[in-house]
Amino acid sequence: MFSLLELVPLNHHQSSSKLLKPWWEVFMDYLVVLMLMASVLACTEQLSRDRVVCIPSDSLVTDNASGLSQAALSPSSKPPTHVSYNIPDLSTARGRRKHLVYQQYAYVSQVCYHEALPLYSRFFPYMALLQSLVLVASSSFWLHFPHTSSRIEHFLAILVKCCGSPWTSQALTNAVQLDNALEKEMVEEKQPTKPSSASSPSLLGICKRQSSVNVCADHPLWKRSDSASSGAPPSPCPSTTSCDSTMSSTSCAPEMRCASNPRHVVDSPRQVISLDKSDGEEARALFERVRKFRSHCESSDIIYKVYLAQTIFKLLMVTLIVSYTIPLFSSFSFTHMCHPEEKALLGYSTFMCVHVLSSLIRKLLVGYFIPLVLYGLLNLYTLTWILHSSLRQYSFQDFCSLRDVPDLRNDLAFLLHMLDQYDPLLAQRLSVFLSPVSESRLLEESLERCWGEDKLRSITTVDADGCSRLQLVALPRLPPALFNRSHLQVLKLELITDARFTPQVANMTSLRELHLYHCTATVDPSALTVLQERLEVLHLTFTQPSEVPNWVLSLRSLHELHLSGRLSTEGGVGRNWALGSLRRLRHLRVLVIRGMLQRIPGELCEVACSLVRLKIYNEETRLLVLTGLKRMVDLTELVLQDCQLVRLPSALQALTLLRTLDLQHNDFRTVEELLSLTHLRLSSLRLAFNRIVALPAGVGMLRELELLDLSNNQLQRLPQSLFTLRRLRRLLLAGNLLEELPAELCGKLASCPECPPPHALCQLG
Repeated sequence: MFSLLELVPLNHHQSSSKLLKPWWEVFMDYLVVLMLMASVLACTEQLSRDRVVCIPSDSLVTDNASGLSQAALSPSSKPPTHVSYNIPDLSTARGRRKHLVYQQYAYVSQVCYHEALPLYSRFFPYMALLQSLVLVASSSFWLHFPHTSSRIEHFLAILVKCCGSPWTSQALTNAVQLDNALEKEMVEEKQPTKPSSASSPSLLGICKRQSSVNVCADHPLWKRSDSASSGAPPSPCPSTTSCDSTMSSTSCAPEMRCASNPRHVVDSPRQVISLDKSDGEEARALFERVRKFRSHCESSDIIYKVYLAQTIFKLLMVTLIVSYTIPLFSSFSFTHMCHPEEKALLGYSTFMCVHVLSSLIRKLLVGYFIPLVLYGLLNLYTLTWILHSSLRQYSFQDFCSLRDVPDLRNDLAFLLHMLDQYDPLLAQRLSVFLSPVSESRLLEESLERCWGEDKLRSITTVDADGCSRLQLVALPRLPPALFNRSHLQVLKLELITDARFTPQVANMTSLRELHLYHCTATVDPSALTVLQERLEVLHLTFTQPSEVPNWVLSLRSLHELHLSGRLSTEGGVGRNWALGSLRRLRHLRVLVIRGMLQRIPGELCEVACSLVRLKIYNEETRLLVLTGLKRMVDLTELVLQDCQLVRLPSALQALTLLRTLDLQHNDFRTVEELLSLTHLRLSSLRLAFNRIVALPAGVGMLRELELLDLSNNQLQRLPQSLFTLRRLRRLLLAGNLLEELPAELCGKLASCPECPPPHALCQLG
């Protein structure tokens, strides 16, 4: 025995899977039930009443047979005598006795049932029952096949969540309100002189849309599941939304007000109840679930193939059944001639038998054949629909308010085509969680709720220079309240997947510095104009050159640019500059590069007229070609670190305005080329973290030198000319092989009133 609780899941599965059954599948299910009932009735009659009734039709008897008959008929022990019977024609032999007892008739009936009755008369009901069972099993095979049932159940579970989510109604409501506003604008543009009459068609369309909202309000999928409704308040739009017209139940319940107050629908601001925290988290989880299910289903088309194979199998099955069933209509006979071999036992060689159920089986055959033919025609229609329709491609563009929903393919597209045959409104509910715009709106609402102005104000800091700084890390998008921070000067964004600058960035009047650390930043055209006028410092950290947004190279007011990442196109150490032209950065004065270059890119020469400071940190990659430095004649500061240089570049001689030179973390062993730089007015020279063994005596020719960093080298002695530099204020010698300064040099320094003392001049390690 089965309990009701055990049967409830079966009923639930049947009710949910019917969403994927089009009208022809439902019709075929009823036809199969009719065929099954007809075959069961025939089998029941076959088992309970099927028999034949036979009577003898001739008088050919033998002596032994007649003797046996007389002995059987007469109770006396009188010896048998020869009796000759003259049996007239059957038409005149009415009421004549055949001299057979009941047992002989029963015996003849059983023998003739198996010998004279054809096989199809005896076994056709069982064959019909077996065929009906095969058709029943094959009609729902694609719903129960292991490789397809898991996807179908997952799809139906997601569909239930989508229909019950409060965000579904809210997103579709926003889409319809936007469509209505656009329609009104188009109507007003076409007929600007008659605003009252021009608005009437639009209002009629709006009323039509509102009237179609409650079409499927009673559908079970519109109701939220118990798990979703237990921890959250009910949806603001709990039941009704369509694709082309979806308004919340609170805003479209009084439909009659559409005509009396037309501007209430179009011109009023968006009246949407914001989601609470639990509903927002549930909607975000549902977006991720739909995204993973889409990638899983679009990878193969097994459901489509199984359904196609199922349809072809059913069509072939029906064709086979019809091919051998049609000849049976003329083969079912009421009378049959039987010739049993037991003549000596019965006394007759031929019997005429009547099949009792022949007429009933013929009628049941007709009742079985008609649904079978209809079943075959529906399968032929299904096969035609499959082959002539692009069921592995699905597009929402023609009938959905959310125009940005991407096209689907393979199994997910096929499931949506099947769902459309049941109710197209269900696919529109699912489209909300396939729309990037819908997801972005949800993220905006969530960010607006969690990252309001109060929280942004609390995490804003002020540095030593009095600049207000704000750092945002690992957010999905920029919070809308960020653009209201008018006093913010420095903005740091890290690991933000969609950092979009909207036109509201114009409210950030004090913004001057922007840091983008592995962020995908996009800028609206109007926002780009604002950034081009105000932004002065930009820090970019990226992995691939493709991550650098194109709008960066159009910031014409930019003064300082910091680039950190792979800047070439050939595996990171190639010769090709991948960022493009810097020609539009006309006011760029400081350029800092942290990457792996083999040459000074020619694109840097495009800003040579404005560039003052150039810093290259080459990450231990050898910089081979530095001829591009010759054109940067306005440089006052040059930093070439981790470039694996072994000699001073000859291009430095052309930099007549150079004041600061930083060549730390290279492979210098000697710096004899310093003699060629005596015409430069260097004030700072850093040669730390090299392998310099000795300084040339010509270092004393650098008369303007104030800072000399020789720390972490291999110096063993210092030239006397080093201490003739009168402007030298700081000498760093830590990390060398020096133990102390020479005594005579220390004495000269001590006796010189113009020179500082040795302990103030040198820092020994």
